[in-house]
Amino acid sequence: MSHAPSPILKIQPLGFPWETVDPFLFCVYHDDAYPRANAQMGPQASLAGRALGQDFSRKDGWSMYHGQTVPGFPAHPHRGFETVTIVRKGLIDHSDSLGATARFGRGDVQWLTAGRGVVHSEMFPLLEQERDNPLELFQIWLNLPAASKMAPPHFTMLWSQDIPRLVATDDQGRGTEVAVIAGRLPSAAEPLPPPPDSWAAQATADVAIWTLRMDPGACWTLPAARTGSHRRLYFFKGDAVTVAGQPVAAHAAIALRADAAVELHNTGTREAEFLLLQGRPIGEPVVQHGPFVMNTQAEIRQTVDDYRRTQFGGWPFAGEAPVHGRDPARFARHPDGREERPQEVAAGG
Repeated sequence: MSHAPSPILKIQPLGFPWETVDPFLFCVYHDDAYPRANAQMGPQASLAGRALGQDFSRKDGWSMYHGQTVPGFPAHPHRGFETVTIVRKGLIDHSDSLGATARFGRGDVQWLTAGRGVVHSEMFPLLEQERDNPLELFQIWLNLPAASKMAPPHFTMLWSQDIPRLVATDDQGRGTEVAVIAGRLPSAAEPLPPPPDSWAAQATADVAIWTLRMDPGACWTLPAARTGSHRRLYFFKGDAVTVAGQPVAAHAAIALRADAAVELHNTGTREAEFLLLQGRPIGEPVVQHGPFVMNTQAEIRQTVDDYRRTQFGGWPFAGEAPVHGRDPARFARHPDGREERPQEVAAGG
């Protein structure tokens, strides 16, 4: 009797950052247990012993990253790709060289096309002085094809209440919730449109970015995608799962054949959570130099020269690490002055 080949191509432990594959460049997961806030919107804790400006220590369960007072990533440049930032807990304050600002989090997603060049800061203001300030987010780098690498910079906000979510129940009444940030999922609402120059905006690119949350004991089948797409499933929370019948007892990056449906079963006693990254490969050379991703070394040299000469438009803010005050309301203010203010959600969400 013949058996169908396993849809699992490879299982490997999660590192930092998580390993990705074309069309994705990078994925990092931040899960910081920040304490109560001080008066400057930083942690109400001693920063002694941390390498401030370069603190990735996870001392006491959190890091300052490149922040000195407020944790986060002060002004830094990008060219040639996109950042997709999914904030599950806490808030991010965005500022950029186009003059735009935003405060987002609690399930929101910012999708930034760096294109020909942008400088931005991403700070993590701590607003709660009477309780802890947990922060949890993914930042995903999605490559741009050569034809779009010099597109105008652009950011899109996908507010939490607008992101389609599918809630499926198995035969035992156990639920699986899928948040659809990009890519069509049968039975879910249409996804919000990605930025216009994104690889994900091309119908044949088969880009999908989903987060999955499964009740203990829940079963759900990941539908098949296009032949030739790359698909990675990251198991990052929970005790144990089976993927296509294969037990996975530790957090892992799982490479899957895209053209096969895959049964997922949460065999643990806690909720299990996954991130799915999928897409047709761009299939072009990738030359990366820090925050710049182009196709050739000559383009990287040109990028470095352009940044030294123009600073990608300069930095219109007083400091390198702006934060947007103590009002917790989320907003986005675009370069043209247009403002978005989403419906507010509970602070813990």
